Amino acid sequence: MAVAAVLASGVPAPAVAAPDGGTAGEVTSVDPTRPGPLTQQDLQALALPPYSQWLADVAAVTDEAAFHLGTRLPDPSGARTAIVLDIDNTALQTTYRPGLTSPATPGVLELARQADAAGAAVFFVTARPEILRGQTRANLDRVDYPRDGLYMRGWFDFRSDTDLKTANRAAIERQGYTIVANIGNNDSDLAGGRAERTFKLPDYGGQLS
Repeated sequence: MAVAAVLASGVPAPAVAAPDGGTAGEVTSVDPTRPGPLTQQDLQALALPPYSQWLADVAAVTDEAAFHLGTRLPDPSGARTAIVLDIDNTALQTTYRPGLTSPATPGVLELARQADAAGAAVFFVTARPEILRGQTRANLDRVDYPRDGLYMRGWFDFRSDTDLKTANRAAIERQGYTIVANIGNNDSDLAGGRAERTFKLPDYGGQLS
């Protein structure tokens, strides 16, 4: 299950953590420690569609989200607005392009830049454990995401992903933001409300965590 699963298996983690400002060779099973694009054999083992199909499926959703942001932002009242992005297999291609540094997901990066240009804050809300904060920040910065805050799973926080992420969006709202769009690829990224619109990227029956 590639790097997304490796990252998610770290130390569980305080309640709401505060934000900070081709193929190659043949394999018979998936090796989550091997960096680089997944091979066709990897995709078959994971029951995932080809990379090109995933990109097309993502684009269908991000195009819809871009249209929404284009009609919603900038806010005519001057209110503080924000979008929320999940990280694994949403903002970053952690399954299809695993490694210590995963590339940005096309379409999602453009959404972040569109929101930023229209005056909205860009927050990342993830269930990655706090121990991975440095690596996560470095990856997001390397692929040039605008970033106004990064919420992660704090130390000894054993809540479900849904409860964790809902609480973090509530924390963003308490700062005076209206979350105009919440984008993720799992139901746990989007459940719990606290956003005007939600946009779900493909997870193929939970295969993309």
